[in-house]
Amino acid sequence: MEFTAEMIAGFLGGEIVGDKNARVHTVASIEDGAEGSMAYLSNPKYEKYVYTSRASIILVDRTFTPSADVAATLIKVDDAGAAVLSLLKLYEASKPQKSGISSRSSIASDAEVGEDCYVGDFAVVESGARIGRGCKIYPQVYIGDGVEVGEGTKIYPGVKIYEGCRIGRNCIIHAGAVIGADGFGFMPNAEGGFDKIPQLGNVIIEDDVEIGANTCIDRAKTDSTIIRRGVKLDNLIQVGHNVQIGENTVSSAQMGIAGSSRVGRNCFLAGQVGIADHVTIGDRVKIGSQSGIDKSVPDDEVRMGSPALAGIKYHRSNAVFRNLPELAQRVNALEKEVKELKTK
Repeated sequence: MEFTAEMIAGFLGGEIVGDKNARVHTVASIEDGAEGSMAYLSNPKYEKYVYTSRASIILVDRTFTPSADVAATLIKVDDAGAAVLSLLKLYEASKPQKSGISSRSSIASDAEVGEDCYVGDFAVVESGARIGRGCKIYPQVYIGDGVEVGEGTKIYPGVKIYEGCRIGRNCIIHAGAVIGADGFGFMPNAEGGFDKIPQLGNVIIEDDVEIGANTCIDRAKTDSTIIRRGVKLDNLIQVGHNVQIGENTVSSAQMGIAGSSRVGRNCFLAGQVGIADHVTIGDRVKIGSQSGIDKSVPDDEVRMGSPALAGIKYHRSNAVFRNLPELAQRVNALEKEVKELKTK
């Protein structure tokens, strides 16, 4: 689908500098923009690419004044970053939408599938499941007995949702995610092995949650593992049994949370963060990449490192650590001097 500069400016309330008939059919980064693409400048350090980009249209802030000739048509807007987000949403909405229920899907006779749903090839919907209006269930999805899926939710290929779990409205669950597998619970026995502890709870995912590809959220031993409204989880994340993650918390890839821990609202957990079992993380906490959290963290704190330290303490410790080789040399030299003095 093509858009002209005039159409884009009209949608955004922008000002055109250049050819109003310039056409684009895709969006690209300003470094890699090619003919027929639209790029955008939201960070001043990338300004140099404005003058070399082959993009047909570039979105810039109204305050931007070029320091050299620009081949592309410019569209000046109040906020280039926000403007491109609006355009991406428009483009997404204009894409053809999947519809209909495939004859090659398997839907139990007592399952409920709402109006305007899409169910793809080889998807399985088991007994007692309820799928709300306008959901999209892509090929090879498995929805277990008694699962509830709220209206407008998208479940991409290969997702497995075990029995009894509940998914809210307008959620997105990406390919390969597993919701409701057994929590990792075992008890040592007299023979030196382990007896499996039955995991009898479920997983509850509230509204407007996005779950990344190949992320696993385990069912609770009892009660529920709960992912609150607005949470965004990246790919390859492990959430243990009986964990609760608070509203609008965001986590990058490869984060892991052990059983029965609690994470508060509006937290940010960077990539490869590890959280031990039975730990409580407060609201609005920020945790840096590869940090290991083995103790509870109060509201509004920053943690970095493994084991994690408060932000400023981590930076001070890291400054010492970086200088350890030089410090060791100085200590060795001092010891040598002391030894010589004792000898004299």
